[in-house]
Order: sequence, then C-alpha cells, then structure tokens
Amino acid sequence: MLKRPQRGDPFWIWMLHWWEAFSWAIIGLLALITALSDLPPAPKYGSLALMAGLGACCLLVRTRKGNPTMWGYAYVAVLIAGLGELAYLRSGYGVLYTVMLPQFMIYVNALVPAIVSSGLGAAAITIGGALRVGWNLENLTTNTVSSAAVWAVAVLLSVATPRALALRDERARLRAQLADAQQELAQAHRRSGAAEERERMAREIHDTLAQGFASIVALAGAARTNLREDPERATDQLRSIEQTARENLTEARALVGSAPRSGLAPDPISHTLRRTLRRFTEDTGLVMVAELPDLECDQTGRITLLRCAQESLANIRKHAEATTVGVVLAQRPEAIELEITDDGRGFDTSESIGFGLDGMRRRLAELGGELTITSAPGAGTRILAAIPLRTNTT
Repeated sequence: MLKRPQRGDPFWIWMLHWWEAFSWAIIGLLALITALSDLPPAPKYGSLALMAGLGACCLLVRTRKGNPTMWGYAYVAVLIAGLGELAYLRSGYGVLYTVMLPQFMIYVNALVPAIVSSGLGAAAITIGGALRVGWNLENLTTNTVSSAAVWAVAVLLSVATPRALALRDERARLRAQLADAQQELAQAHRRSGAAEERERMAREIHDTLAQGFASIVALAGAARTNLREDPERATDQLRSIEQTARENLTEARALVGSAPRSGLAPDPISHTLRRTLRRFTEDTGLVMVAELPDLECDQTGRITLLRCAQESLANIRKHAEATTVGVVLAQRPEAIELEITDDGRGFDTSESIGFGLDGMRRRLAELGGELTITSAPGAGTRILAAIPLRTNTT
C-alpha cells in the first residue's frame, strides 16, 4: 500500500493522494444526493450501503495493523465488486470507476497487479451496466469502449507510479545520506572545537601556570640557600614566591572563566612587560637591558606579546646560562616587534622544537604575525616576535 506522501516526495505521489481524497469527497456528495432523491428503495438503499461499505473498508485498511499489501489487495477486490454492483444498480454510477482510479495504484503497490486490478474494475462496471440495461450489442460496445479508454489511463498511471516511487525512494535515500553527513560534520566540528579548546587551555597553562610554578620552585630553592647566608635576600625571594603564587591563582581563576585575566588589563604593553622583566630580574639576578616605549596595542596583541616574552624568559632561565638579557619593543611601519636577546650558550635552530616555541608560533600566526629565531651554539639567541600593525593598533 502506498504510504502517505512526505515532504519532498514527487508531485506524482501527492497527485494520487489528492485524487483519492477528491474521490471520497465525490462519493460523499453522491451519497448525500442519493439519500435525498426519490429513487426506488432497492437502488437507493443498495447504492448507499455499497458506498458506505467501501468507505468502511478503506478506513479499516488504513488503520489495520499487519501486512499492508495483503489488506490492500483485499480492499481492491472489494472495490472491484462494489463498482460493478453500483454500475448495476443505477445509470451513471459507472463514472465512479474514473473517480476511484488512483486507488488501484495506492492500494496495489506494484505495476502488474495495478494494471490487472484496474482492468478488472473496467470489466466490472462494463458487466454491471450490461446486466442493468440488458446485453444489447450497441450499449455493450459503447460501455466497453469507454471503460477501455479509462483503463488506458489507468495503465499510464500504473506505469508512472513505480517511477515516481523510485524517485521518492532515491530522494529519501539522499535525504538520509545528507542528514548523516550533516550529523557527522556537526560531530567533527564538535571534536575539532574540543581539540582546539584543549590545545588552547594547554597553551595557556604552559604559558602562565607552568612558568609560574617553575619560578616558585626556583625561588624556593634559592630562598632555602639564602636563609642563613643572606636573610634579606631570602625575604625578597619569599615575597616573590608569594606574589607569583597570587598571580598563578588569579590566572587559574581566569582560565576557568571565574575572573578577568590577570596582568592583561588595558595598560600599555610596555607597563606589563616592565613588571614581568622586573620580577624576572629579581628571580634570576641577570642583567636586564630594556627599551620599552609606550605603544598602542589592542588586548589580543598585548596578550600575545606578553606570552611570547614570558616563554622567551622562561627558556633563558632554564637553558641559556646567560648573564645579560635585552628586550626591545618597537613599532615599525607595518608591525609591532618584540625582540628578546641573550648572551647565553645558544642552540641549533634546526632543532628548535618544543611546546613553548610552537605555542608562540601559533599565537603569532593567529594574528598574521611570525616568529623569527636566530641562534647558534655559543653565540646567544635572538627571538623576534612581529605582529602586523593593522591588526593591533587601537
């Protein structure tokens, strides 16, 4: 049995069901006219009973559970017999065959059975009409020709319907594939977003909390050494430990979204860098040479330059064995540049891999900037972070 049409089904499927609804409206109107007419009781009540019986059978098939094909064939058999009876009871009822034509396609959902059953319907109304008026050759010929013409239309409907059904099934398959593809794409976007968020969190933790903890560990070891030999120095180091721990706590709260980001207030980038360099000097005792003019830079640029400075200083602390560090902030015609140099042992830039350096490159690349590393064993290191000026000036 042909299912009710769904959104996106071919027009042909909708037409069949609209035609079926129209047929029942015609039968309802015909039943009303028959009931109000002054026909003899036998044809009047007989035709009313047949029309009501056809409606009841159709409703039963529509609501019946089980094998829809079996019930559809049973209903079509009743429909064929009912059409023949109606044609026998009264003149003009043979037109119901034309009105009910779509039901042979809807309830017999296959090409050959639809052609055969609609042909049997044509034969039924021809025989019914002949029995009513008698086996007159002229009338029989006329009824046969008209029934055959309508049956020819039924054949065309029967041939076109499977093609429409195939198109409907293909569209349904494509819609299902599209829905699956959209679901997979949404899942991929969620996975990608989650991966990007994990990477961002890892980068933030590395650039802030991890470096802060590393500073605390270094300061604690130095303070323990100086407790007896240089209590005043140890006191300063403990104060730095406290300050770094406070800043780490603020950063941790910022990372989970419970507080504004620390150290990143809308101050000039030079102010933020001076605080960072001052603490670095206190922690390490290295000579610091800095040129930090006040430059206009938006919040994203300030964060990026600060993180680059923090990562570079952390690498100097851990690896460089330097005595002097230079930091220069400058505004070029097309970029803001932060240059950090040291006179340490240097390294082979072809092996410059690591989460910190990769994080710096990624941060700069997100703003269209770039990171340049110049170094060689025994020759110190130069880190140059550049951000396009057009994306950072306010």
